[in-house]
Amino acid sequence: MTMNSVNETIEKLLELSHRIGTTEQMAILGEGNVSGQLNADQFLIKASGTELGSLTENQLVAVHSKPILKALKGSNVEDDEIEDLLLTSRVDSTALKPSVETLFHAWLLQLPHVLFVGHTHPVCVNQVLCSPRAKEFAEHRLFPDQIVYCGAESVLVPYVDPGLVLATRIADLVDDFIKRKKTFPKTILLENHGLIALGTTAKQVEATLRMTEKSARVFVGAIAAGGPIVLPQEQVDRIASRSDEHYRQRMIESN
Repeated sequence: MTMNSVNETIEKLLELSHRIGTTEQMAILGEGNVSGQLNADQFLIKASGTELGSLTENQLVAVHSKPILKALKGSNVEDDEIEDLLLTSRVDSTALKPSVETLFHAWLLQLPHVLFVGHTHPVCVNQVLCSPRAKEFAEHRLFPDQIVYCGAESVLVPYVDPGLVLATRIADLVDDFIKRKKTFPKTILLENHGLIALGTTAKQVEATLRMTEKSARVFVGAIAAGGPIVLPQEQVDRIASRSDEHYRQRMIESN
């Protein structure tokens, strides 16, 4: 895995942000955020209150990850301390304030093979995440491309307030997922909140976000038709390990 240059990361983040932010199915107004790794201690994150669809270069904030990761290991951090942490973690003290969700982006970007993170509030995904069927949607798969792009299973995070509590809850549940599944998740579902996609490339993150929203549409439609009928676990495991499916995925993401 190689790091992109600063200019490459900016270009890729802006393209990702504009593509997922110009459809109301993914995010409106100030919803959602994107981030990209610069090096072992710095990453770029969308500024608080900015819009994905119209994001500009000066609305991407370079942040030091080490102080944030240190805070996540602590406890009893007050809201005003988080505000100070977000401001003091900026590489440039004159830059805009980074999103409060910078906290979970910092933790996710230190996972192996994760260079980009996208977080959105998709309409159909949230229909499911605001329903009693969220766990079913996270644990089961309906069709092959959902497995290839979204993973064989998603991490499901019960609702907690955005900020430090959410970031630590995501870290705990992703760690549990890795230990249980012996692999890393591609998608994290936040109950009553939204979707997080992880990837080595920005295009991979976009593909995962779009496929998860399609999967939610299929899921909701299948419920209306008397279902859903999910794929058997042995088929899910087989598709997840098929090299031809992953070759096709890489070809699509390279276009």
